[in-house]
Amino acid sequence: MNEPVEWSEPETPAPPAPAALTPADAADAARLVAYGLQPKLQPARDQEYAELLRRHREDPAFARLADAVAAGLGLVVLEVSPRAGMAVTAGEDSVFAVRMGDYARRTSADGSDRFLHGLAHLAVAAMAFPRPEDLADDGYIGRVSVHGVDAFVRQACRRLEERAAEEGENTDPASDAPGLESAWRVWTRRSATGATKDARRLAGSTTGIVGKAVAFLTDSGFLQRTGDDNGGTYRTTARYQLQVRDMAGSAALAELLELGVVPVTDGTPTLMPAEETEDLDLVADAGLPFHA
Repeated sequence: MNEPVEWSEPETPAPPAPAALTPADAADAARLVAYGLQPKLQPARDQEYAELLRRHREDPAFARLADAVAAGLGLVVLEVSPRAGMAVTAGEDSVFAVRMGDYARRTSADGSDRFLHGLAHLAVAAMAFPRPEDLADDGYIGRVSVHGVDAFVRQACRRLEERAAEEGENTDPASDAPGLESAWRVWTRRSATGATKDARRLAGSTTGIVGKAVAFLTDSGFLQRTGDDNGGTYRTTARYQLQVRDMAGSAALAELLELGVVPVTDGTPTLMPAEETEDLDLVADAGLPFHA
């Protein structure tokens, strides 16, 4: 009598061990981070950049290596994709961090100007992405102009002045007053244009300050200039959306949006109709995309 035969499933061969990363892989990872530090470079226009992005997407070990290289440089990876490239932002302690004080000192030694430049950057972000869903929608493109941003801030200041008057605080603010409560006193005292004899915009005027902000954002790959109307018109890039998304928890930005000055109808931010009607420290986190 034959012995019963026990049947068993054939053994599945173990997957091959992943190849160990090499110094050449580390060099490629560092090269990808270097591409990310060139914000104007478009992956679609550089074959090596596009190939490194594909490798980051398809090779988890390489992706971890590239992210580690970025972290070692004090960079935060916001997104790695064909639309944004390797979008990174500098952490506070990174050698690549741009600080608001350094930025403002290149334009003026006046302490109040430091505050105004930070407020200009806040206003650009608020006008570019006035709703949470705008930040969440990867296809959304914000549009701003220099004169539009200045008008937005002045109208916001008008609201803040009215609110301060209602609360009986229409005097110089206390040291612990919210930053935007005191902002209107600085911005509204400053001339909007202050053009020179040859019609050039003065750097210290509010439109000059906004112009400096959008020029910096353009040089940084966050905005693209689209025309000369209204002091210069601009559209946002994927990198700027990621940057503002990363900073959306800023208390100052939230306070500015809560004023309700920027309604949105067809996707284009516009101002609400206007109603008839000393040196300060920079508010914490007010200097998008700077560190205080």
